[in-house]
Amino acid sequence: MMKETAIPIVTFIGRSGSGKTTLLEKVIKELSGRGYRLAVVKHHSHAGFDIDVEGKDSWRFARAGVQQVVIAAPDKLATYWKLDHELNLDEVAAEVRDVDLILVEGYRNSNKPSIEVRRAANSMELVGTPEQRIALVSDVPEDVGVPYFDLNDVGGVARLIEERFLKHS
Repeated sequence: MMKETAIPIVTFIGRSGSGKTTLLEKVIKELSGRGYRLAVVKHHSHAGFDIDVEGKDSWRFARAGVQQVVIAAPDKLATYWKLDHELNLDEVAAEVRDVDLILVEGYRNSNKPSIEVRRAANSMELVGTPEQRIALVSDVPEDVGVPYFDLNDVGGVARLIEERFLKHS
């Protein structure tokens, strides 16, 4: 059985085009500016993406048949490996180390605390469950039983995350 990470996880969920990436980028800047160490997981729902550059050594090794590629530099380490099945969020998070918080874009079915992002021009439909939703970020206020933040209230969203997941007494 896979053990859950002790690192808190907060997911940002919503329809495509709702502003998740933009909001998440701003929240990352805000929280890292406050001194927190962060990791981000982006759920990519389509198989076959490639992070390697065609023709580079690591790309050539992967094409030759290795199961895992590690690229080590003085200031960064990158690794990827072939999977025989899609990992769930807990399995992905178990690979993350030395951070205070894992922020996630996607994995709306992971049953993790979620900040739901919604834009009226895109869709007013909520995609998460009330049990996982800890906040609604939208350009149209609605009382759904959790704190509401305007799409531009990055400080408010960061404060909620800080108070609920980062401030330890």
